[in-house]
Amino acid sequence: MAGKLMHAVQYSKYGGGAAALKHVELPIPTPKNDEVLIKLEATALNPFDWKIQNGKTRPILPKKFPFIPAFDVAGEVVDIGPGVKNFKVGDKVVALLRNADGGGLAEYAVAKDVMTVARPPEVSAAEAAGLLIAGLTAHMALTQSAGLELDGSGKQANILVTAASGGVGLYAVQLAKLANAHVTATCGARNIELVKRLGADEVLDYKTPDGAALKSPSGKKYDAVIHCATGIPWSTFEPNLSANGKVIDLSPGPRAFLTYAIKKVTLSKKQLVPLLLSPNSESRIVISYLVNLVKEGKLTTVIDSKHPLSNAEDAWAKSIDGHATGKIIVEP
Repeated sequence: MAGKLMHAVQYSKYGGGAAALKHVELPIPTPKNDEVLIKLEATALNPFDWKIQNGKTRPILPKKFPFIPAFDVAGEVVDIGPGVKNFKVGDKVVALLRNADGGGLAEYAVAKDVMTVARPPEVSAAEAAGLLIAGLTAHMALTQSAGLELDGSGKQANILVTAASGGVGLYAVQLAKLANAHVTATCGARNIELVKRLGADEVLDYKTPDGAALKSPSGKKYDAVIHCATGIPWSTFEPNLSANGKVIDLSPGPRAFLTYAIKKVTLSKKQLVPLLLSPNSESRIVISYLVNLVKEGKLTTVIDSKHPLSNAEDAWAKSIDGHATGKIIVEP
């Protein structure tokens, strides 16, 4: 691939939204030690992508400008670097790219082999790419923070998932049902039937009085809330929690961290838990587990829309808009 060019989309400064994305021709990257070069077939966007552009992770990310955004990719291995033993040219894979490097909005990207997983033929590139940050976040919230056993062997819990028709929420509903939980979910009216089909026992339209109050139609108190929405105060959650209930906030801001500290200091049994995903070597095991669930038909990636790389701006704008049902996919 040396000397050959690829189409990529990048931005060169903070801010600007979709209009700041620029289409460029760049050299195809060369895999280094323990890296694979992937010809991309699908890239999934996440809110994290445009939050980086907005400066939410300044000065840590981007590491440098110009920056090719997006991290959740699937495709075919076309070259391997020194030290790679688990993959060969021609393998279909799904990979989580390094935050420092990005690279998903392009025709090719390099990924560390430890963050790359084989993709079986039963799982499409789009389905696999959608699993990564969103699926890992849902899995972490339910297993590590809420303490659920996804094989259903643990104690049954009452779980609330807010913004359940978004990327993380749809996975959270399905995984919570695998854990034999009773799931209440909130979403917009147009997505109620979809969320029910994916396993939610009760679904609330967040624009109705009961939905805004997060009240379970069956009167259940929540042992854990997988909070995928924003803008809901602690005072709304607290009366709906069980004695030891917790709110797992997936987009924590300053107010969430303040509430977390207050609940800790006052030894409250009801807790707010800020959760920030930080992929590590264990993530590969979870990704493999999630891919296998899709293969077995036990987990579904809901795809909101697919966009060609040549129209990546449309996908970017749709993600910023915040009303996608499931995952937004870009295909080179």
